[in-house]
Amino acid sequence: MEDRKKLIEQIVQRELDMFLSVPADGAYTCQEQPESFRLHRRVQFSIWSPDTLESYLQDLIHAQEEGVNLMTVKYARMDDLIPRTNDNPFIEKIVEIQYRWQLEMFEKYPKLMGGARPLSSSDDAASKTSFETYLKGELETYSDRTLSLLHRDMKDFRRRGINGSEQVYEILVKEMGYESLEDVERRKA
Repeated sequence: MEDRKKLIEQIVQRELDMFLSVPADGAYTCQEQPESFRLHRRVQFSIWSPDTLESYLQDLIHAQEEGVNLMTVKYARMDDLIPRTNDNPFIEKIVEIQYRWQLEMFEKYPKLMGGARPLSSSDDAASKTSFETYLKGELETYSDRTLSLLHRDMKDFRRRGINGSEQVYEILVKEMGYESLEDVERRKA
């Protein structure tokens, strides 16, 4: 368990270093709140398997060695400033699984999810990027190995009847001091 935490912390620190140096007209709100960035990213990675985490850490190390800022690439893709950087078929498969999970979250916890990103890329706007667009932009920065392992993780959750998004949000709200997702939903009434 300790090794897993160390892996996640190494990933989050490398991502934060990249994120803080993403060129922008003005700072992204989360660039001004690095602890919030750390929390959200740490929680996202908390459901990944150790070998997927290790693979992604290697992606980050390799990118840094090559002088590539994966966060810059991700945000450029989200804003459609550069062409697609990765056409691995696992991207669409992962998006399909996670989109369904996120849709279930919107249906099950409408008050909690009221402030979340819009779900579909058809709802993208200049002021708000959808979950789908954000996820695709991020996945395009992963290596083929990481995508394959992440897809395996997502399929395993699905096979066991676990909604990965719900797992992530459950951890997040507990980190924020709530008892459960139901507790947050009740308080937002």
